[in-house]
Amino acid sequence: MKSLSSYRELMVWQKSMDLTLSIYELTRGFPSEEKFGITSQMRRACASIPANIAEGQARRTTGEFLASLGIARGSLAELETFLNLSERLGYLSKKDSESSLSACVEINKMLNALMRSLSTRH
Repeated sequence: MKSLSSYRELMVWQKSMDLTLSIYELTRGFPSEEKFGITSQMRRACASIPANIAEGQARRTTGEFLASLGIARGSLAELETFLNLSERLGYLSKKDSESSLSACVEINKMLNALMRSLSTRH
């Protein structure tokens, strides 16, 4: 993997930012009583993904980067759970849920590939 000057160059960071914007838009339609519940949790989980990618890339060691990517992967799993729950509760259509979950799968694959790449250099 070539050396990066910024986390913004990482496609996985870019895709996770796009997903975060999408989740913010989708949750605008959630019931107001969920403002401090699922809406807040989904937004924090999805925002944590690109934030941890950025933080890890800015750290001094590969090990720190890997740890941050692991946290991002955990946040992604949390988001997937809330997407499934939101669909079951009727807050999201099947189409919106599937679209977001598809993006999650793609981001997860990208995170795994980046982690593998970094692990071979570690």
